[in-house]
Amino acid sequence: LVWLLVLSLAWLGPALGDEDKEDELVEEEEKKKEDEVLSDEIKEEDNVLVLHEHNFARALSEHQLLLVEFYAPWCGHCQQLAPAFAQAATELRNESSPARLAKVDATAQTALATEFGITSYPTLKLFRDGNRTHPLAYTGRMDSQGIVRWMQRRAGPSATLLQDTDIATTFVNSQDLVVVGFFKDLRGEAAQAFFEVAAEMVDTTFGVAEAAELFQAYGLSADTVCLFKKFDERQTNFPVDPSRGLDTAELTRLLRIHSLQLVMEFTNETHLQIFGAKIPHHMLLFLNKSSSEQLSLRDGFRAAAGDFRGEVLFVVVDVTGHGADVLSFFGMTPADAPTLRLVKMENNRKYQMEQDDFSDSAIRTFIQAVLEGKVKPHLLSAEPPEDWDTRPVKVLVGKTFEQVAFDETKNVFVKFYAPWCPHCQAMAAAWEELAERYKDREDIVIAEMDSTANELENITIHGFPTLHYFPAGPGRKMVEFKSTRDVETFSKFLDNGGTLPVEPPVSEVREQPPCPGQSPAPAG
Repeated sequence: LVWLLVLSLAWLGPALGDEDKEDELVEEEEKKKEDEVLSDEIKEEDNVLVLHEHNFARALSEHQLLLVEFYAPWCGHCQQLAPAFAQAATELRNESSPARLAKVDATAQTALATEFGITSYPTLKLFRDGNRTHPLAYTGRMDSQGIVRWMQRRAGPSATLLQDTDIATTFVNSQDLVVVGFFKDLRGEAAQAFFEVAAEMVDTTFGVAEAAELFQAYGLSADTVCLFKKFDERQTNFPVDPSRGLDTAELTRLLRIHSLQLVMEFTNETHLQIFGAKIPHHMLLFLNKSSSEQLSLRDGFRAAAGDFRGEVLFVVVDVTGHGADVLSFFGMTPADAPTLRLVKMENNRKYQMEQDDFSDSAIRTFIQAVLEGKVKPHLLSAEPPEDWDTRPVKVLVGKTFEQVAFDETKNVFVKFYAPWCPHCQAMAAAWEELAERYKDREDIVIAEMDSTANELENITIHGFPTLHYFPAGPGRKMVEFKSTRDVETFSKFLDNGGTLPVEPPVSEVREQPPCPGQSPAPAG
């Protein structure tokens, strides 16, 4: 027994000692991590500074321009941005720019998130010269090139100083499109507003001039912003109003509009320009570019375009090229070309002539009639399936919607969906189960409508799925369902006459945000 006891101690002793050492190592590691968090040391990941509450002030003091991404580890948009953000950080560092990129896990660093009002992810803010109280919201594109250009504009002068006619001539001819601000005083308010616009429009090259010889050379006598192009008008002038000064928003709008060609062709390279100009209406000429006869229709189309610049953007869509992808949005096939459509961008309403007429006078007359509200929109509608009302979920289309949804004897609950929407797919089984539960109720109808193939005159669907309840009785009432999308919640809503007994807080309204409305260009 004594021997066994001695042998046991011999075996267990080192093991017990090892456990003590492991505990000490764990404690040391935890203390080390704690010290790292409390330290103001700044670590980097792929050239992106990793910031937290204790090193944020140091980062601001060490970097003149610091673009900080406030993110959440679980956020899909943040995960998508991460590679581009890292690439931009690397490019800026390689060119020895004073601009650096950083990131903050806003879910862990709640004090920083609160201080800077972070309510969504990712949120990007620019800190300049260590100023912590007035960061600038990022307004550029969410790709590496957009981030780099946006930061470069803020790291250096946003406009190149043109000192004489030779330099100005070379600058104006250097690219297809440049903007030059002519100001008598480069320190005045108008010039400063111009520099602000130049800093924001990072995809356009800006110059600035104050020399009298340059005013004379370009036929100017007062402060003016000039847009120089190698297409359409060679020089477009935007004089600065002496009493109102230079309005940055208005100048930006004008430059975006006039930077576009009078008639754009819809391509992979131009679609961002087309929608970025935010012109309220798009007039579309669908044609087959392989047909010389159809190509000739562009002449009349172009002749009408000048009268509506800024209000209507004229776009040519090749039905056999990049435009083939958008035909379904208009309920069209390549065989429908040539044809014309006008789209109101605010709500994607589409208008078409009773009979296509491609003359410039007919196009002008048609557009003017639409702008004056004299033409009804052309609404898409699929054909109703033969068994649309025999299944528990009734299948609605544009041409049958009114008679079903506004039946005064029925309470109708409609799901507006897109076939490609993952959120719609996820709730499909619940919607079927709900319909099965209420299939014997004469006063309740569970229905669905594919909103990518059907449109309604007075109801615009902005996201998928959208759920609307149309109660029985007189009047055209409609209630949007905004709660948890499951069978039990749907049932409570229906049994309570189209309301929920206790509404959840707004922040808990949906399990997931809806898919955005389908926006195939050129209808936005």
